[in-house]
Amino acid sequence: MTVPSAQAHTRTRNRNRTTTGGRRIAFSTAIAVAVASLLTAAPAAAGWGSGSGGGYGGGAGGGPGHGTPGGDHGGEQLSQSTSVGTGGAVSSVDAAASQVGLEVLRLGGNAADAAVATAAALGVTEPYSAGIGGGGYFVYYDAETGEVSTIDGRETAPAGITPDAFVDPATSAPYRFTPELVSSGVSVGVPGTLATWDAALENFGTQPLGLILAPSILLAAHGFEVDETFRSQTLDNKERFAAFPDTAELFLPGGDAPQVGTTFRNPDLAKTLSLIALKGPDAFYGGALAAEIADVVQNPRIDPASALPAPAGTMTTEDLANYAVIEQEPTQVSYRGLDVYGMAPSSSGGTTVGEALNILENVELTSGEGLGQSLHYFLEASAHAFADRGAYLGDPAFVDVPTETLLSQEFADTRFCAINPDQASQRPVAAGVIDTAGGGVADVVDCTAPEAVEYPETENVATTHLSVVDREGNAVAYTLTIEQTGGSGMTVPNRGFLLNNELTDFSTVYNAEDPNRIEPGKRPRSSMSPTIVLEDGSVRFVLGSPGGATIITTVLQILMNRIDLGMTLPEAVAAPRASQRNAPNTPAEPAFIEAYSGILAPFGQQLVPSGDSFSSAAEIGAAAAIEVDPSGTMTAVAEPVRRGGGTGLVVYEQR
Repeated sequence: MTVPSAQAHTRTRNRNRTTTGGRRIAFSTAIAVAVASLLTAAPAAAGWGSGSGGGYGGGAGGGPGHGTPGGDHGGEQLSQSTSVGTGGAVSSVDAAASQVGLEVLRLGGNAADAAVATAAALGVTEPYSAGIGGGGYFVYYDAETGEVSTIDGRETAPAGITPDAFVDPATSAPYRFTPELVSSGVSVGVPGTLATWDAALENFGTQPLGLILAPSILLAAHGFEVDETFRSQTLDNKERFAAFPDTAELFLPGGDAPQVGTTFRNPDLAKTLSLIALKGPDAFYGGALAAEIADVVQNPRIDPASALPAPAGTMTTEDLANYAVIEQEPTQVSYRGLDVYGMAPSSSGGTTVGEALNILENVELTSGEGLGQSLHYFLEASAHAFADRGAYLGDPAFVDVPTETLLSQEFADTRFCAINPDQASQRPVAAGVIDTAGGGVADVVDCTAPEAVEYPETENVATTHLSVVDREGNAVAYTLTIEQTGGSGMTVPNRGFLLNNELTDFSTVYNAEDPNRIEPGKRPRSSMSPTIVLEDGSVRFVLGSPGGATIITTVLQILMNRIDLGMTLPEAVAAPRASQRNAPNTPAEPAFIEAYSGILAPFGQQLVPSGDSFSSAAEIGAAAAIEVDPSGTMTAVAEPVRRGGGTGLVVYEQR
């Protein structure tokens, strides 16, 4: 079980870090040369991806790489979903971003340095999923001390937010969630990504922020090759983007999404990152840029011809100046002898993944003839953990979250006894009974649950994740986001980045009993689940995924696949997915339905095709993971197919 710190504290951003010492000067010179080489990589690399099989009896094959820069690289493969070797490893959805992180490791940077560099590059090549206009959660393992630390860089509601912020004054009813509410100023939370980077480098890194941003500045200026994923995501959001002239100018040149194979450049973002590199985070959280962000939120630049209402928000420069990350202890549970660490609230990821694992600890999960039973338990554990997530999870600065109880084996055992081993539960299932006043499990006479309360989902499926392990064994799991694909749809004029729509992760209708109700200064509940797994005190797995609420089930399923069902990590990542989130039916990828609906039917488990209103792809998640075996060999694994395929790289690859 876990005991997260009850005294999580905020920190102000470091404002005085400078580049000193010969090592940093040498690093600076080396990284400039390395990045210059990276930016001459061949366009064909985008199609050189290699994949691994996956599934409970077969699975996905290789897919193309994503977001590789243009130029001639003399035949070196830059895009591959899986690499095995030593010296450090990086995995992300994007080839260029993974390569940036790898170069930082190769030049002597540590896991924190490489993670921030990779994240900054993802903000360039994955602008619809991440960037300085959003937030996220950073989990760090220190190999020297054996400690796991976390940084909560979640966006916050501005001080001026009101309970009826999501209500249309013309109708006295909530705005329709999509596209009206998400495409607005009122949806934008105070960004935390840049403050997270600054805190991570200050606490764990070896290099200053300005230097770590250098590869992304060059990448934004030079550009990257457009692939099918980037074009399709743009087209999926074309109507929203067209409603905001600044966004249309950047992402819809000539009124259309950039064509596959062309080079997408973002000089405005390069200038913005250069400003931050020179002046530090204060250039973002104060001064002219902060005033511009607040002005866009309060006065959305909407095309008069658009039918979108684009309701205004209340964010001020004071909200930006007052933003602070929260440093707190991770969640922790033991599963099959491994120590699983995750993110404590405001994220629901660590508690929900942890509770589900504790429920599954009661049974042996197997493949072969027992696979149907194992998948049944996986779906039921997830449903019951999600019921508790909805009932109890919110920002602990505003809500009394019973984190310790939710992660206790005692509580999980009461949830397990409510699961019928032979039949799917009638969903939504009720939350478990917790004595919130006393903080413990209330007396349970039998396994009969109270009446269920349904909590609507509010998260969309964008976001991105990266995993890093360095040569010393330090590790980072970092999930970052601007919420849905394309965030709020609003670009800060002449600054090159989109603003998030994270406040739509609050419950749309205000309810004083809802732990996820909207309040000033509050962090909305998240499902981001950056996870680090230790074995005997050393890193064994690092993983996470995008996907809104499906993040939790993706991480849970990958862990089950690898630890219980005998898959290799590449197979565990590539395997088809399902995501039961306490709903009557279980959304699943078509390959999962085709392969496993038959063996789940006797249990009454109903599968329906997955999908999302902001993406044409019926995919669940896009994981990035690393495994370190007892000998120190690292396996960096990204998706072979989902989101066009990701890239896992190691410093010294085994041949």
